[in-house]
Order: sequence, then structure tokens, then C-alpha cells
Amino acid sequence: MGKPTGFMEYQRQSYHERHPSERTKDWEDYTKPMSEEELKKQGARCMDCGVPTCHHGMEIDGATTGCPVYHLIPEWNDLVYRGQWKEALKKEHEMNNFPEFTGMACPAPCEGACVLGINEPPVAIRTVERSIIEKGFQEGWVVPEPPEKRTGKKVAVVGSGPAGLAAAAQLNKAGHSVTVYERHDRIGGLLTYGIPEMKLPYDVVKRRVDILEKEGIEFVTNTEVGKDITAEELEDNFDATILCGGATVHRNIPAEGRDLKGIHYAMDFLHANTKSLLDSNHEDGNYISAADKNVIVIGGGDTGTDCLATSLRHGCKSLTQFDIYNKKGTARDESNNPWPQWPVIHRIEYGQKEAEAVFGKDPRAYAVMTTKFVGDENGHVKEVHTIDVETVFDKNGRKIRNKIPGSEKVWPADLVLLAIGFAGPEQDLINQLGVETEERSTVKADYDHYATSVEGVFAAGDMRRGQSLIVWAINEGRGAARECDRYLMGTTNLP
Repeated sequence: MGKPTGFMEYQRQSYHERHPSERTKDWEDYTKPMSEEELKKQGARCMDCGVPTCHHGMEIDGATTGCPVYHLIPEWNDLVYRGQWKEALKKEHEMNNFPEFTGMACPAPCEGACVLGINEPPVAIRTVERSIIEKGFQEGWVVPEPPEKRTGKKVAVVGSGPAGLAAAAQLNKAGHSVTVYERHDRIGGLLTYGIPEMKLPYDVVKRRVDILEKEGIEFVTNTEVGKDITAEELEDNFDATILCGGATVHRNIPAEGRDLKGIHYAMDFLHANTKSLLDSNHEDGNYISAADKNVIVIGGGDTGTDCLATSLRHGCKSLTQFDIYNKKGTARDESNNPWPQWPVIHRIEYGQKEAEAVFGKDPRAYAVMTTKFVGDENGHVKEVHTIDVETVFDKNGRKIRNKIPGSEKVWPADLVLLAIGFAGPEQDLINQLGVETEERSTVKADYDHYATSVEGVFAAGDMRRGQSLIVWAINEGRGAARECDRYLMGTTNLP
């Protein structure tokens, strides 16, 4: 695969980025495309490694490594190296319905498992993946492919995020009539309202949804199943239902002063920003503005980074991101974090790069725990109080945060954004349907089977597995579609 000596001849190069001083002034895609010649070299770096591990997703110590959709990575890297782009697109679509979504917003666990990554920078898999699908759209190769005949079976898909869209796409290919319900005004779930425009433009989501619609899928927006449509109505009108409603119950910080004004969940901040941007270019004012504010982002993950980038574009006064963990090293610890585990290393993502360009330093404060919020006379947050912590594990593997005396600190804050993840799915519809749940409130349905305790009802994505990656959602949506098709027809040809 690729060029046998390519990894020795060419250095890793991922997609180009616009300069932070330019891109923080707008909401356009912060990346720039690479030339075909550059991409061929990146494809050439995919060596003939004998036993590739990039394309097989698994979880090791709670972290994903490899690709959960079993992307045919060596094959399409080789085809790009040889200039056979249309064939590469076909290979890409064989296992992934939406390579544009994973190519732009997946953290690329495939690269963490790349064999070359043992002692060299891994192949730029995500960059090549994204470039293939973008060329496919540019060349007009990505077109609607409706099924030749219909089965007469009807399936409801609840939720239009990556799991719901993947399930709908696969069931539609099998000839079933699929209706996707979304409670918000635009299709896409967190793809649309959870990931900022400069990281995953809505046009990218919309162009794929338009294709799915032309293939025969019906999309119903502004409709919440469980409220606008009851569980009984689903049972009466559909032969099967797939639950893909996500895990949208926010994790909270039970600290003193939490009820002060100016403290918001990150997803509320991001959702309102994107909706206002798409609706009116922010002219309606229906969003939480960070302009001229001291902003504290609590949470060191991708959502926290998205909050950084969004706050910068609003024109914040200052910006700090709290990370509960210590700053990591620049290379993996081979004794505790060996290949092919996901490399637990210090990373500088796009939002941190932008913050450093604007304010002159990395915005992160490490090993910091929030102890309380303090407000002004109007009940609005003005300070965040913290203490440094050391994270250790007890004999059962549970995390313990040991506070370090004398490390207390007070931070000025006008806007606090909580980006510490989600606790599980909302329960109203789950209760209406009467499906069994796991101890952590997710829908009980075995992986690779997806059937719930209620006949004809399946579950996939974050609603089943808890908060996870886009690529796992696509994997589960495809798998749930396969098992739903088997339930409806007695057999299935879906992968």
C-alpha cells in the first residue's frame, strides 16, 4: 500500500490552517485545502505494514484506538497516491456514510493506531479522508442513489445526529421508508448545533442531508418525539423505531454560587451561537455573547476548545480554560501508554492556537478544580475560586482528587462555560416507551444487536453507549440499521 519507501521520503503534513489573526475575525472554515501533489505524498506514506491496525476500532482502557467504522484506510491511501480519486471515494463510502463529518470533526483514533506512529509521525489519515470526499463533491461524483424498490416497511428514526443519519441512510438503501424526527429547526443534531461553524460548516451537513432527502428519506424538524408525537403514535404508524436521541443531560458542577447569572452549559452557548449565526448573522442578538468579557471555560476537551474559538470570535476580554488534569508530555509514556493505545500527550488544538495568537499565551490552567462562584450585587458571576488538585486512583481504579493546600486562587469572570460532558440521555421518551435502561441511564441494548427490551425498538449512538465520538455514532447507526432490517425482513444484506 502506498509507496514502500514513502514514509522515509516524505514528512507528515496535515491540512493547512489559516493564520489565527485572520481566521478569528470570521466564521469561515479555519482550514485550507492541500494540493493533489501534497496529498499524493501523504498517501504514499501509508507503508505496506502487513497487519494494519488503523482500520479496526477498539477500546483500550476506556479510550478508542483505530477506526470504529473499519474504514478501508490503506486501500484509499494507496488509491490517492496513484491518483485514482474516484476509486478512492468508492472505497471511502463502503464503510462510512459520511466521511466529510469524520474528516472534519473526528479526533482520528485511526492515526493513534497507525503502525508508522510507533516511531514516526503517523500517516495524515484524516486529512486524506477529508480531501477524498471534498474532491468527490467538487467533481460531482457524490449523487443521490435512491433504492430501486421499496419494501413497504416504515421505520422511524428519533434524532438526526450522526447515528440517526447513518441508520436512516442504511435503512433507506435497503428499501424501507424512513422518517427522521428532529426536535430542532435544522437537521444534524450536534453536527449542526454542537460543533461551531468554523470547524464543521453547516453547508457541509446540509449538502449531505439534501442528498439523503433526494434518496427518499423524510425529515421532520421542530418535532420532539415524546411530546409532539407520543410513543403510541410511533408504534401505530411505524413497523420499527430506532432511538438515536443522543446523551444530552449536562454534567453539572455542584459548587456554591452555581445558580448565578452568567454561568452556562457549553452546549447552550454553542447552540445559541450557531443558530443566531445561521438565522441572522448574529443580528437578532439571540445568543450568549462573550464580547468584552472575562471568559472562563471549565473543561479541557474538544467542546471546551470550541468554546474558546467561539469566544475569541465574539471579541472576549480575556480567556482561560481549566483542565482538571496535569499538563501531559509531548511524547507517549511507553510504560503506561504503549502503542497502539490512543496517545495521551499534550496537544495544541485550533482554539488554543487562536487564543495564544490573540492573548500571547496558551489559555489553559492545569490541575485546577472549581470550588465556588462569587457574584456581584446583581446576582451575576464576577469571580471563580479554584484550588489545585492531584489526581490519583484508588485500588478499584476510581479517580480521587486530592486538594493541595495553599494553592487557592481567584479568577475574574463575567462568563463561565461548563464543558464537562454529559451524564446520559433524557428520560421522557425512554419512560414512555418503557425500554429498560442501564445503571447509568443509557438505553439497554447489546452492542452489535441494538435491540431494546421492547420489540421493534432499537437504540444506537450516545443514547445507547453514552457520550462518545462521531465515528462510534456512525458505527452504531449502521449496525442498528442492519439489525432493524433483519428484524423487518428476516434476513439482511446490510454490512
